[in-house]
Amino acid sequence: MYIADESRYEKMQYNRCGASGLKLPAVSLGLWRNFGSNGNFDNMLDMCQTAFDNGITHFDLANNYGPVYGAAEENFGRILKKSLGAYRDELVISTKAGYDMWPGPYGDWGSKKYLVASLDQSLGRMGLDYVDIFYHHRPDPETPLEETARALDGIVRSGKALYVGISNYDKEQTIAIAKLFREMGTPFIINQRSYSMLNRSIEADGLKDYAAKNGIGIITFCPLAQGLLTDRYLNGIPADSRVRTDGRFLKESSIREETLDRVRALGEIARERGQSLAQMALAWILRDGDITSVLIGASRPSQILDNVGMLGNVEFDREERERIDRILE
Repeated sequence: MYIADESRYEKMQYNRCGASGLKLPAVSLGLWRNFGSNGNFDNMLDMCQTAFDNGITHFDLANNYGPVYGAAEENFGRILKKSLGAYRDELVISTKAGYDMWPGPYGDWGSKKYLVASLDQSLGRMGLDYVDIFYHHRPDPETPLEETARALDGIVRSGKALYVGISNYDKEQTIAIAKLFREMGTPFIINQRSYSMLNRSIEADGLKDYAAKNGIGIITFCPLAQGLLTDRYLNGIPADSRVRTDGRFLKESSIREETLDRVRALGEIARERGQSLAQMALAWILRDGDITSVLIGASRPSQILDNVGMLGNVEFDREERERIDRILE
């Protein structure tokens, strides 16, 4: 029988999510990969229990995480039933809809029909009555934004989600839907965007500053740039790296020697700080308090422990900030 570590809340930092009453752990666990039908269930269980034992209360999913679509939610449902379900009121569980999920015109994008049906299916797979955060996974260029916003608002009012979020919305899209949510009184609290030392687009488009000034939380995915910001790449591209074994999201052709030089220079600063490069990269995202949570992925429990270990050193002095900025220019 699983019993959670009694000291779990002493190991984690919790940040208020925008202007809401909800706090998220500084590190959240994403189930995008390694929780599908091709994964080892005992390892999945061990990772989730390790995460919770170290204060990670937020578990992030989506309807089509797998493979196959829906498999991550099904496996997480098994994990809840086997152990974590006893701690449901201590968990923040999120899921999303917005990418393709089933054939035909009603299994994709942002219509009310798709969003409502998808959440019902997600709840069934996980064995839950509600999720804490339900996201629209990406903007829909064809469905009226008002329809998507009203669908999310109705989902909260139905009791199937406590809060709503958006993902992959840029600054202007965020401003537009936030206005609708304010008019309806919808508890919109968070935007999920890619952000790392090597991808600073939320700074370039102004979203990071806008969200901080307007009470909207930001949770970041791909904080390690698909593994590029780890010690594995300090001496080049390993033969067994994700780049060479699965090039869907990070292609070898896109990694120039200039990028690897930057990674090596960042690695030197990390060593001086007494951290792994991954730890420093995660800490850097949290450096100014504008980011609510960093969403990590993992293939084994030890990676989770290493990532959480960065919380012991999240401060950067002026010299470190300036050196990092020069490297990243």
